[in-house]
Amino acid sequence: MNAEQSRLEAARTGQAPWKKWGPYLSERQWGTVREDYSNSGNAWDYFSHDQSRSRAYRWGEDGIAGFSDDRQSLCFAVTFWNGRDPILKERLFGLTNSEGNHGEDVKEYYFYLDSTPTHSYMRYRYKYPHQAYPYSQLVDTNRARGRHDQEFELLDTGIFRDNRYFDVDVEFAKSAPEDVLVKITVRNRGPEAADIHVLPTLWFRNTWSWGDAVTRPTLEFETPASASASDGSGPPQAASVAVASPKLGRFVFECERTDDLLFTENETNCRRIFGTDNPSPYVKDAFHEALIHGRAEAVNPERRGTKCAALYRRTVAAGGEEVIRVRLRPRPEGASLPVAFGPEFDGLVDARRSEADEFYGTVIPANLSDDQALVMRQSLAGMLWGKQVYIYDVNRWLDERGTGEGCAAHPGSRNDGWHHMYNADVISMPDKWEYPWYAAWDLAFHVVTLSLVDTDFAKEQLNLMLLERYLHPNGQIPAYEWNFGDVNPPVHAWATMFTYRLEQGHRGQGDVRWLEHAFQKLLLNFTWWVNRKDRTGRNVFEGGFLGLDNIGVFDRSAPLPTGGCLEQADGTAWMALFCQNMLDIAGELSRHDPVYSEMALKFLQHFLWISSAMLEGTDEGHGMWDEEDGFFYDVLRLPDGTSHRLKVRSIVGLLPLCAVCVYDGSLRDVSAEAAERFDAFLRNRPELVAEIHDLRTTGVAGRKMTSILNEARLRRVLAHLLDEGEFLGEFGIRSLSRYHDQHPYVLPVGGAEYRVNYLPAESDSGMFGGNSNWRGPIWMPMNALIVRGLLLYYQYYGDSFQVEFPTGSGRMMNLFEVAREITGRLERIFVRDAHGRRPVFGGTETFQNDPHWKDCILFYEYFHGDNGAGLGASHQTGWTAIVSRLMRIFATISAEDFLKEGRQIFSRNASSPPEVSPPAAASPPPETASPPPAPSMATPTTVLR
Repeated sequence: MNAEQSRLEAARTGQAPWKKWGPYLSERQWGTVREDYSNSGNAWDYFSHDQSRSRAYRWGEDGIAGFSDDRQSLCFAVTFWNGRDPILKERLFGLTNSEGNHGEDVKEYYFYLDSTPTHSYMRYRYKYPHQAYPYSQLVDTNRARGRHDQEFELLDTGIFRDNRYFDVDVEFAKSAPEDVLVKITVRNRGPEAADIHVLPTLWFRNTWSWGDAVTRPTLEFETPASASASDGSGPPQAASVAVASPKLGRFVFECERTDDLLFTENETNCRRIFGTDNPSPYVKDAFHEALIHGRAEAVNPERRGTKCAALYRRTVAAGGEEVIRVRLRPRPEGASLPVAFGPEFDGLVDARRSEADEFYGTVIPANLSDDQALVMRQSLAGMLWGKQVYIYDVNRWLDERGTGEGCAAHPGSRNDGWHHMYNADVISMPDKWEYPWYAAWDLAFHVVTLSLVDTDFAKEQLNLMLLERYLHPNGQIPAYEWNFGDVNPPVHAWATMFTYRLEQGHRGQGDVRWLEHAFQKLLLNFTWWVNRKDRTGRNVFEGGFLGLDNIGVFDRSAPLPTGGCLEQADGTAWMALFCQNMLDIAGELSRHDPVYSEMALKFLQHFLWISSAMLEGTDEGHGMWDEEDGFFYDVLRLPDGTSHRLKVRSIVGLLPLCAVCVYDGSLRDVSAEAAERFDAFLRNRPELVAEIHDLRTTGVAGRKMTSILNEARLRRVLAHLLDEGEFLGEFGIRSLSRYHDQHPYVLPVGGAEYRVNYLPAESDSGMFGGNSNWRGPIWMPMNALIVRGLLLYYQYYGDSFQVEFPTGSGRMMNLFEVAREITGRLERIFVRDAHGRRPVFGGTETFQNDPHWKDCILFYEYFHGDNGAGLGASHQTGWTAIVSRLMRIFATISAEDFLKEGRQIFSRNASSPPEVSPPAAASPPPETASPPPAPSMATPTTVLR
């Protein structure tokens, strides 16, 4: 067990709170629903970036390279000023949804370079220009551009020309669970010396201005007693701040060789924001006023408050660097502190960095190349930096919206049906600037990646969404803060079982009590889906949004312009997968308590009802399967009783392929009675398995499989999936078939025309804010589900099932090889090609060629369907980091072992991978190709496994 693993174990067992402090600040608190008290519900305009320096936040804090305790009581971040900017750089700037031509968009360059799961070591890089930041130019130029235009980026302004910028690296290292060392290294990349002000800032989240009887915490200057110069000699060279908090206790904030200490209160500048008097002369924007406008009286001369900053004025030589060191640690009662700085400081930072290397040596397979390892490590760093304390008391927020300053009553206010919600937890965010709020289905994908480094945190995340202060009393899992009542795909059960299996392999046993708790709550969620989203009670589902934004012909969260309803292929496939996952969980629990065999039978039957309805349709008309096209489509049911398939070839029609599960165990071993009842059920309803895969047949190693697709239909769907003229792109599976590039789908309704074209890049629609596009780009989570499905089919069918890859090439592969090839294409988005270029950076030459940029990798929300360039949110490591899980699978698992060991192989420790090749680039088809193999045969039985 290495040092970081020991810290994880200590945190898990409660011996030491190694995770109490971490990167838990948001990168944007302004413009969020939580801070919106407007009549209109326009969160972006109610609390703007311009106001954020002067206005106290109600529900959270933000900052650059932010760090806090796990209640976000005491916060730390780094502030900059180059002597030219019109405002202090206290937080990241970006465009609002209405300002950006493709929706909201951060306009800064920052990178998550490293982090351990306990945050014992972390590294963050920010690129800060020498010249004044071009706020107005970015807003005006982007606002003038249309949806068909490229976005105007910070690099496009020329502000980084001639490398006139600072690279600021912020490193955190914990000497003990609550002793945090911060080393800030400022490097001048430019051709001449440049001035910079650096302000490491410490402050308390404002909890005292909202009518509660709260004791105000304090920050106060004190004469340092323990600091010395960095070389250990000479007089004291540090300033010291006493930190007193009723919640946290007593700490000391020490700053080596600072020029000054500034103090104020973290309270709204009412004069600037509301035009009213300030209750105190010392307000949130005091440091801005003191530095930018020279108003020394803005800061508290008595050197105390709830916000403080150490001021460092530095001139950095061309190509040179300056190092700033600060430290936050507890103050022991009745004991003196050891020296804060000196050689031991840098030695501790170096030691924690080395321990991070050692830890990742057990996570990242040794047979990956250095560049592949860099991609994997930065993706995991981004996942860990993506944690945020999310605070939202919905009931109180709703009350305050009715009685708060300048607000009238708000009947029917956003989230009005979620009064039970009280969130105050560390949660994995999709993107802490563009999406600084959790999304339930994103979180499921986050967990699949987080479990590579911290299974305990992964379990905690899944458990949160099922707690009574999250889960709605009716069983709905909250979607996201803009509308908790919206509908996201039900993938929670899948992530739960995946995490359980991993822990079972790693620790020798699974957490059965945790699994049982999750199952009980997931039952409520399943019931909600059945009662709310199956309109006719015939096992075909709607769902509305389902997380795929603009993928449909219509806005699927709004009433249809045609009237009637939309039976969704993805919604129904998600429910089939939900049934399979619940069956899997129930089967596992029944090994410990046979009563769960009843639930296993229930979910097995429900899966058959859903799958059969999807293929055969209902009495009113069409099913979702189109025999002529060999594909699944949504079905539009009109008020007059007629129905039509909406023939858009999209990821919606591929999702039924993902509804597959393979089972090694036997229901009969647990409950012979339940197995007999199932046999009788099928004897009475043979039509339920007439069109789908017959789950009574046996595959490789006696395995059983539940699947919507029988072998013939699986081959037909795969022919579309693996066609380079349709879904298979050079860099993964597209969300919409390229067929629609030349053949757009058009539906005329009431004189209007509804159209779906292949759009490989940004969206040309304002649907759902217009900042995401599912009509062509590559989305990592959906690719991961497809790879999962292919691997499970391979576990069942084995090597005898082969298909052309790509379709029409004559090159035959088994499904393990197909999954590996798709993973290789996804991986190629990030790794350097033969010319040293990373497709993720597209045509941005600075990122492609500059040695100080080209290895700082961004994990975007989605990727160009043809060239792999990153699109959408630039730091959505959240679900895009799942590429790391895929990389690890194919670097550590051979096809032979995978077929032999089954799903237990996923728990294999990556520290000693077998000698197998990493995902390879797709090779050209051979000169001659073998004919397709004969169809695989399976032996029918009556025992479900």
